[in-house]
Amino acid sequence: MKLLRVGTAGAERPALLDTDGNLRDLSDVVPDIDGALLADDAAMARVRAAAEVGDLPVLDAAGVRIGAPVGRIGKVVCIGLNYHDHAQETGARPPAEPVVFLKAADTVVGPNDTVLVPRGSVRTDWEVELAAVIGRTARYLDSPEDGLAHVAGYAVAHDVSEREFQMDRGGTWDKGKNCETFNPLGPWLVTADEVPDPQKLGLRLWVNGELKQDGSTAEQIFSVGEVVRYLSHFMTLYPGDVVSTGTPAGVAFGQPEPKPYLRPGDVVELEIDGLGRQRQELRGA
Repeated sequence: MKLLRVGTAGAERPALLDTDGNLRDLSDVVPDIDGALLADDAAMARVRAAAEVGDLPVLDAAGVRIGAPVGRIGKVVCIGLNYHDHAQETGARPPAEPVVFLKAADTVVGPNDTVLVPRGSVRTDWEVELAAVIGRTARYLDSPEDGLAHVAGYAVAHDVSEREFQMDRGGTWDKGKNCETFNPLGPWLVTADEVPDPQKLGLRLWVNGELKQDGSTAEQIFSVGEVVRYLSHFMTLYPGDVVSTGTPAGVAFGQPEPKPYLRPGDVVELEIDGLGRQRQELRGA
């Protein structure tokens, strides 16, 4: 299933995209698309049954805002330097263990919402990423297969980053990762049963119509299942938590000088096979 949330920010309603591309209202079936729903097998079964019957009310998609496909996110856990080609372009050695950092849940916005270039920024960068959304509480998992079994679904994520804040201002990466609007997510949460192998997905990103990233999750150093397993030994992952699994080569930081960092007025578009497409216009904060 392709689950999503539509409406004004803070007042989104649950919906699904049916096989004919129609937007269907789930408000009478479940209150929201969130961790509570993803962890509730009976509620998910009701959603599937309603989708199969095909009589859910059709929503007019014209002009409707698409929000992040998961509400009330507890935490966003991100993996850095997780593609062989991206590590190479940045001059970094492939890590022996996953590089982990956190993004605050309030950085998450809709897939087509405006992205704000922070005040004083000169090195705002793009990163298309595969996000895995947790569906079962994960603690001390034993294997990558077990890791995948705890994933409810997948979505497109844009890990917007400010490289000067991240690398040159001291401390951790957090300052360059947690600026307002720095995590567009969606448009859909595609349930795991529709993604038989998350290591066979193409990822692409364009800036002002020019292709910048064109990669595959097959290039990940640590697979999605291994990332979830690994994280579960350092923190508890709860239903509705989001795990962003890294970006392939092609970011501005990895390009020759003068590096083409993002500026107000730029338009970024990104997509992952089967998971939908995002579009953001940038403006100054």
